[in-house]
Amino acid sequence: MSNSSVVKNIQETLHKELKNIGSFEECSLLNYPDYLNIGDHLIWLGTIFYLTDVLKTKIKYTAAGSEDFSEEVMEKQVGKAPIILQGGGNLGDIWINHQKFREHIISKYRDRPIVIMPQSIYFNSTSNLKKAADIFNSHPNLTLFIRENFSYKIALNYFYKCKIIKIPDMAFCLLNMSCLTSNNTAQKSSILYHCRADEELKQNFSPASIFELPNVIVEDWVSPEWKIWRSSKSIMETSQTYPDSTPAIFDRLYDPDIHRISWILMHKGIDQLRQHRLIITNRLHGHILCILLGIPHIFLANSYHKNESFFETWTHQVPFCRFIKDSSQIKLTAQELLDLYSNGN
Repeated sequence: MSNSSVVKNIQETLHKELKNIGSFEECSLLNYPDYLNIGDHLIWLGTIFYLTDVLKTKIKYTAAGSEDFSEEVMEKQVGKAPIILQGGGNLGDIWINHQKFREHIISKYRDRPIVIMPQSIYFNSTSNLKKAADIFNSHPNLTLFIRENFSYKIALNYFYKCKIIKIPDMAFCLLNMSCLTSNNTAQKSSILYHCRADEELKQNFSPASIFELPNVIVEDWVSPEWKIWRSSKSIMETSQTYPDSTPAIFDRLYDPDIHRISWILMHKGIDQLRQHRLIITNRLHGHILCILLGIPHIFLANSYHKNESFFETWTHQVPFCRFIKDSSQIKLTAQELLDLYSNGN
């Protein structure tokens, strides 16, 4: 199956299942990724474009988390309109601040629909999982989108009073954007080891064989120092370098500058990956962005089931991707992909 067919099928499934959200004129969209993880900004943008372009919903309030969330402002802006919570890989107790904010919102606002966009689930502690389940199951109108099979089974077992729907990641809503045209890697020589080094790094993985490959560069997502850049005028100056920006959409949203920041970070991620002929990544959205850009890549496991389960659920048919469990297989697999796609095939 060709890559275009695979990705088109994924997006069609995404749009089909998203219809379960229902129809509403306005909403709040919470848990903006006010930090440097380009993958979460891809999710945010995919959600923005779906809600505004497809669902024709007005996003009248946004907030990142407990530090900038205002009950009074949200009530003034949207009343009892539905609350949409950002998707991602933070439904669990690895990234506990996200989970605490999510549980607070679900506990407090039982008088309106709440939708959690596509998430992966992982709890180290069963007691934390049961606590979350009690809170979720107590809400009378909670829809929980789950983005891979392993997490879907957890959701069915624990969040049984919620409406649970399996669905791909929201970043696939970005398909066919002009900045994601197919990428020819034939004239590029470097290999990028795109490696996260945070709580989701698989600790027993040995990267030694990666460094046996020629011209390897090691980077995580590249961007200016977040706190300095986030608070400076350089954000808007940087946005001028991307002519395919869509300011008309962002201007109609609450707090338009944060959406422009996500747009800029998406372009930085695109620019970063396009510099290389092959990517080796342990980031889920390194994998997804490579698919959208058509870049040959090797996909590695993270610290729990997320990466492998997502690959097995949705992307295992992508022709220029290989999922590797055993690091000893990386060198031969990399050479296979380089041989297959050295002419931009």
